[in-house]
Amino acid sequence: MTYFDKYVSNTCAGSGNQMFFNMNEDEVRTGRMFYKIFAGGEYNYSILFSNIIDTTFSNGAVSHANLICDSWKILGARAGKCKSIPEGKDLADMNLSDTDENADIFVTDLRELTFNSNKSKEVMPGEFFATDPIKLNFNKKEYLCLEITFTGKMIPHHRETLLPVYVKNGETWEYSNEMPFASMIGCDRPAKARIAYLGDSITQGIGAGYNTYLHWNARLSEKIGEEYAYWNLGLGFARAHDAASDGAWLYKAKQSDIVFVCLGVNDIGDSAEQIKSDLKRIVDTLKKEGKTVILQTIPPFNYEENTIADWKSINDYVKNELSQCVDFLFDTIPYLSDSEQQSHIAKFGGHPTSDGCRIWADALYERLKTKR
Repeated sequence: MTYFDKYVSNTCAGSGNQMFFNMNEDEVRTGRMFYKIFAGGEYNYSILFSNIIDTTFSNGAVSHANLICDSWKILGARAGKCKSIPEGKDLADMNLSDTDENADIFVTDLRELTFNSNKSKEVMPGEFFATDPIKLNFNKKEYLCLEITFTGKMIPHHRETLLPVYVKNGETWEYSNEMPFASMIGCDRPAKARIAYLGDSITQGIGAGYNTYLHWNARLSEKIGEEYAYWNLGLGFARAHDAASDGAWLYKAKQSDIVFVCLGVNDIGDSAEQIKSDLKRIVDTLKKEGKTVILQTIPPFNYEENTIADWKSINDYVKNELSQCVDFLFDTIPYLSDSEQQSHIAKFGGHPTSDGCRIWADALYERLKTKR
């Protein structure tokens, strides 16, 4: 896909396709999503979408990895930036009452987006597509507002999003995650290399807080710096088995130069040998594509008694065997576990808090520095 020859991600937000939702026949909806910009400056922005579900949601009974969504339609799309936020407030603090009354004050200069010069877009099943480039200028940590008017059935979205997302209801805006999310907030910013973070809800940022950008990989990206571009491919409920299927999700990761892999928490309980095989398949696929692979052990997650032995066995395999197949291995367990004796117990919660994510990012960054 030629898109990746020019555009890189410019946010640390995770917002891939995790689930789908249906709308009533002839229903038209308008919604807004807010993405915090990582690196400031004026660049051409092109926003990427996908009509394929990336990962399995919950037990997979409704939505699973590589599910092709039906055709739906974008009737119009716009992009702008957050205007002034009331003193002492951030988007992370906004609640329904803040947005019910004249929400337009938070957004300025909404510019029309087009698709191959068209204002509307008929989205085909299984399609990757992007908006035409538009020049936008942001300061670091300002928000890009993506507004979409759409209609149709079986529309992919991010059920467990941490982003501020609102749907218009009459003259008011109400929180709703039933919106088609961007796969990448892409811009033509020069980057020394593209870095992708392939993981589950922990990588997405659940635990670090709604719209805080304090998850481990956001903190790590800030430490590494703006010479690089970062794409957060973390999704709640995601499994190593999803990535090993080599579908749309791993396809995204393969568009980067360096891939951090932190998967396996949601696979625990399945066959330990299958999980080892899936992790090996992910690594082998990425290495075959010429990627630098940074693998991490499966973090502690307060595992049940009957799964602790499997968790330890898989991590022993990762540290002693699979580590030989990657460019760098980082062991999360000493930094995130309650103690050496209770290594399966998560000191900062199964979804690490912002404090846990800070300790994780600091330790990982220090280890990476020695390998530069």
